[in-house]
Amino acid sequence: MQMPIDMTFPLWGLAILILWAIVLVIALLITRIRHLSAGGTIKDFGTPNDESLLWRLLRAHSNLIENLTLYAGVVFLLTWRAVSGTAVDLLIVAYTGFRILHSVIHIARIDPIFRLLCLAIQLGCLVALTGLAVF
Repeated sequence: MQMPIDMTFPLWGLAILILWAIVLVIALLITRIRHLSAGGTIKDFGTPNDESLLWRLLRAHSNLIENLTLYAGVVFLLTWRAVSGTAVDLLIVAYTGFRILHSVIHIARIDPIFRLLCLAIQLGCLVALTGLAVF
């Protein structure tokens, strides 16, 4: 019988990002219900419009899910290879924080250059974590 794996920084990061995805789904559902209650139609849900909170929430959620698969893969590698340490923990905290900040910037319609900066930092973290997991 195998012993359960302790919650590591990478696993905590994954749990936090899953919870953040759930928060975005709830926000999206509330926004959709309000939209329909105000006389909007279902066809508006997929209409690209950066002015619309509905659209920004949908895009932020989709983007989070797209990136979550990459992060989950890195977590798998780190966990399977039992790679840990201060560098891993710091990179996980940075990735998780900038991933959530990326969504907030998207939803709040803040200058997209900040989203790009967050994305660059996240990508750097993923590449570094992958390197630590593999080599």
